[in-house]
Amino acid sequence: MSVQHDVHFHDLRHSAPGPGLRESVLAGFAAEPKWASPKFFYDRRGSELFEQICRQPEYYLTSTEEAILTRAAADIAEIAGHHANLVELGSGASRKVRLLLEAMHPASYLGIDISRDFLLDSTARLADDYPWLDVHAACADFCQPLRLPDDFDSEHPLAFFPGSSIGNFTPAEAVTLLANLHEWLPPGGGLLIGIDLVKDRQVLEAAYNDAAGVTAAFNLNLLERIRHELDSDIEPERFVHRAFFNEHESRIEMHLVSPQAQRVRIEDRRFAFAAGESLHTENSYKYSAEGFRELAGRAGFRPLASWSDPRGLFSVQYLERE
Repeated sequence: MSVQHDVHFHDLRHSAPGPGLRESVLAGFAAEPKWASPKFFYDRRGSELFEQICRQPEYYLTSTEEAILTRAAADIAEIAGHHANLVELGSGASRKVRLLLEAMHPASYLGIDISRDFLLDSTARLADDYPWLDVHAACADFCQPLRLPDDFDSEHPLAFFPGSSIGNFTPAEAVTLLANLHEWLPPGGGLLIGIDLVKDRQVLEAAYNDAAGVTAAFNLNLLERIRHELDSDIEPERFVHRAFFNEHESRIEMHLVSPQAQRVRIEDRRFAFAAGESLHTENSYKYSAEGFRELAGRAGFRPLASWSDPRGLFSVQYLERE
């Protein structure tokens, strides 16, 4: 543990290691169909691009969730209690959590994110803006079983998982992730989670194909990362972004499509792409409010409260560990 800018920093990436970029990329490019893990989107550039996505007019998720939290913050604070300690999963720029900090006034905050530099920047801003708050930052892959830092006050925790990030996991993976959270939350511990709801295909697809092309740049940045961090001759400009709603699976799928046949080298291995073949980079599952509550129940959570917007685009749910 180290202290930087009044932030207690914990690097937990080695406490429960999963596959690194190299292992994941080599496995995914060799598979049929080809895939890449979306957790590797989030280097510094990827995190910056995602923050730009959140400001695009088509990307309703961020503004809608923020509006819900603004209206519900006092109710959330009442349910959680004013002594709860906040743990934010996938903290990113830590904008939404400010609404909870101001309503709850917790003693401590822990931001968990896989992008180290971006995490340090955002938590340093929180420490500057809330000098009364004990701020912790943990660089970790919360897809793995989670261990909280020893010096973080984990009594009365409220886990905050915004942005409908749970949708990036298959339903089975989501149950596993929720079960991991269930393991470290004490009985009665809370989980506040954002869920993107099933809606009109045009609204969904526009959100992942913004006119400014920011989501396309975010998707392609994964190839830039592979090129720069691994020994590879992959050329991102030889791929195009594609996102569409798979109604049967109730998910948005993101792909990087190779319009032409090509071969790419990663270290000493070569991988062939046929014309029109894609690399499947991300899913974003959409749920009904009732369907997600049923899924969370399989991991040992029971619903306490939920809030939505007037258009029924998004849901924020407060769950309690049984």
